[in-house]
Amino acid sequence: MTDLAKLPVTVVTGFLGSGKTTLIRSLMQNPGGKRLAVVVNEFGDVGVDGEILKSCAIPDCPAENIMELANGCICCTVADDFIPTIEALMKLDPRPDHILIETSGLALPKPLLKAFDWPDIRSRITVDGVIALADAEAVAAGRFAPNVAAVDAQRLADDSIDHETPLSEVFEDQISCADIILLTKPDLAGPEGVAKAREIIAAEAPRPLPVIEVAEGVIDPRVILGLEAAAEDDMDARPSHHDTPHDHDHDDFESIVVDIPEQADPAHLVAAIEALARDHNILRVKGYAAVAGKPMRLLVQAVGARVRHQFDRPWKPDEARQGRLVVIAEHDDIDTRAIQAALGAVSEPAE
Repeated sequence: MTDLAKLPVTVVTGFLGSGKTTLIRSLMQNPGGKRLAVVVNEFGDVGVDGEILKSCAIPDCPAENIMELANGCICCTVADDFIPTIEALMKLDPRPDHILIETSGLALPKPLLKAFDWPDIRSRITVDGVIALADAEAVAAGRFAPNVAAVDAQRLADDSIDHETPLSEVFEDQISCADIILLTKPDLAGPEGVAKAREIIAAEAPRPLPVIEVAEGVIDPRVILGLEAAAEDDMDARPSHHDTPHDHDHDDFESIVVDIPEQADPAHLVAAIEALARDHNILRVKGYAAVAGKPMRLLVQAVGARVRHQFDRPWKPDEARQGRLVVIAEHDDIDTRAIQAALGAVSEPAE
């Protein structure tokens, strides 16, 4: 790439737990000959995704090319965080060939695209494409709304009434802004679930979009990098629920960080998170835990009541064996004391 060529950026968006970090980790390990840089926008105070990616750093995407923005939604902190971060990446030697931006699961992509119209970077950066990840099982089940069947019935009965929830608006905005949809975890959805998810996406998309099934984030980088979409010049084709000025905020969602003690058994923690999702409508839990007698740190990722966990790395010698979990839900569903009690109780399994 010459110094005069615009540096391509791919925005990776998707609802909570859709597999964005898994995809980017796969691209880092198979970059197709490109030198990558990554910007990770966390929602909450624990840099889970950024640390996962840094642990996978390779020569084509070294740790210094991975930057985290944890001070809020990337599209709401443009001047303070986003622009300086992009400028810092552009000054790296050697310069990256391509930048990947992983938005938070709650971010709306269109306001971020508008940031690329800033004079300081417009002449040097182009949005190569917007990739939206959609969890096939979750989309098919309508988990982006409290009761999708009831909402659909009401909307069919009275088209003049808007019954959409904030979760459905986030999902629809991500689909509307995308150039390609990656339908993740198709094995969990099964053929019928995948077909249903495709129908929902097709109904929400403002224009025909390619929908590709992806398992464990594995995809040929040539399919999603090098789209040359110049999305910053194509805003009118990407409608949003939040196109009016100052109409974008995240007051509908809230996150808290819960410190948890060492766990006797990961199964107790999993059971507690599952119960938390059912009883308190928790959308997402992610973080770390220490397990008694185990030298490795336990990585925990949950979408609703579906919990995945694995030992990811040894605890460092100077690191406190302290578990921390980020809990995300809609604002009215965050009951800090109840959440703390539910997660704290797992350290004392019943006899």
